[in-house]
Amino acid sequence: MKRKAGIFDYVSMILLGILTVVFVFPFYWVVTGSFKDQKVTIQIPPEWFPKNPTFDNYAALFKNPALQWFFNSVFIALMTMILVCIVSTMAGYVLAKKRFYGGKFLFAMFVAAMALPKQVVLVPLVQQASQMGLHNNLWAVILPAVGWPFGVFLMKQFSETIPSELLEAAKIDGCSEFITFTRIVIPMVKPGIAALAIFKFIEAWNDYFLQLIMLSSRSNLTLQIGIATMQAEFATNYGVLMAGATFSAIPIVTVFVLFQKSFTQGITMGAVKG
Repeated sequence: MKRKAGIFDYVSMILLGILTVVFVFPFYWVVTGSFKDQKVTIQIPPEWFPKNPTFDNYAALFKNPALQWFFNSVFIALMTMILVCIVSTMAGYVLAKKRFYGGKFLFAMFVAAMALPKQVVLVPLVQQASQMGLHNNLWAVILPAVGWPFGVFLMKQFSETIPSELLEAAKIDGCSEFITFTRIVIPMVKPGIAALAIFKFIEAWNDYFLQLIMLSSRSNLTLQIGIATMQAEFATNYGVLMAGATFSAIPIVTVFVLFQKSFTQGITMGAVKG
């Protein structure tokens, strides 16, 4: 029997509708602004919908090496996501299911490191990147993210849900550690891997700070940094900037729409179990 909607339900729907408009409006403004002429984007009163849409902003955007910047961003985000998922899944499994001296202390260090902002370790990171010959290299942005402890913490919580009896049975059946990990552990923590993958892809895509510090040559810039360099000192073409912002948002929206179910399932399981 369905429950009748009460006053609280109607108020909640109204508030959610208002919040939806508030949060969606900036995205709408950027997308529509990317099809407006420069004069129209800054005119007052504003033009809420482009009456004479134009693709000149996108043409001007791609006169710059925007595609190269885009591929740099995709490479950084994908490689960061893949490496973090591999390393974090293995480390989380070991910390959750293997007993060794100093394991609890090591996990405590991971948790403590989560409280450190990236700005605190910036100087050592830049020094190490220079010593390894990675400065102004895309890997200088990727490798520091692989060792960030959030992924290990998340995958340890998921690995805790694996029944120890199942792992012991696999060992008795003669399964090697590799077979046990690939055929038993990974399938059971797939929701956690999916959630972590989305987290890290979005984080790596939007990691403006580290990209700004580590990358300098124009050909190695990411899309976010490249768009920022297009701002002039005395005059800025806001239409082109909005076109760049719209273009850079496409991968984020696509990833979230395609993997929304896995993301929600992973977050829900992580909140209930462990």
